[in-house]
Amino acid sequence: MKKIAVGVTGASGSVYAAMLLQHLAQRSDVEVGLVMSDNAATVWQHELGNDQYRNLPFRLWNKNDFMAPFASGSSQYSALIICPCSMGTLGRIAGGISNDLITRAADVMLKERRRLVCVVRETPYNLIHLRNMTTVTEAGGIICPATPSFYSRPQSIEEAAMTVIHRVLQLADIPADSYQWGEGDSAATPH
Repeated sequence: MKKIAVGVTGASGSVYAAMLLQHLAQRSDVEVGLVMSDNAATVWQHELGNDQYRNLPFRLWNKNDFMAPFASGSSQYSALIICPCSMGTLGRIAGGISNDLITRAADVMLKERRRLVCVVRETPYNLIHLRNMTTVTEAGGIICPATPSFYSRPQSIEEAAMTVIHRVLQLADIPADSYQWGEGDSAATPH
């Protein structure tokens, strides 16, 4: 069974975290450890109007609990997905600052050469953001902006958000049944 950690920060984009976690909850082949920043819960409540993350079948670790297995390289967690990833969290990762469980888990993924996928959610980017993205990329992380694609012609906000989540799952080496460019879909033909 694949083990992954999911970190949720207070960046806008709780819909991405909700959809990712709902998808992972339906899989029997993935064990998930979940950690949320203080602001993540506040933003989730504001944007989605609920606290459904509490009802998911995952262990929710306290952001200061460094006893979580994914805080150590000796654990067998193969990936950390930070979704959404705030620019503050990205900056601390880029600076090597492990001041909470999310940033510590990111440090572990980088040092162990495992998958770190940061679903950054900010617009526009300033030069510091771009340099932090470069630093994390050079260290082995993957920057996946929360930018939907429209090849599949999504018909709702949720469908558009799911184009990002399918890509994130693929980047974390978790199969996702998603739209594939050029596989006989007439949507791929420009009009």
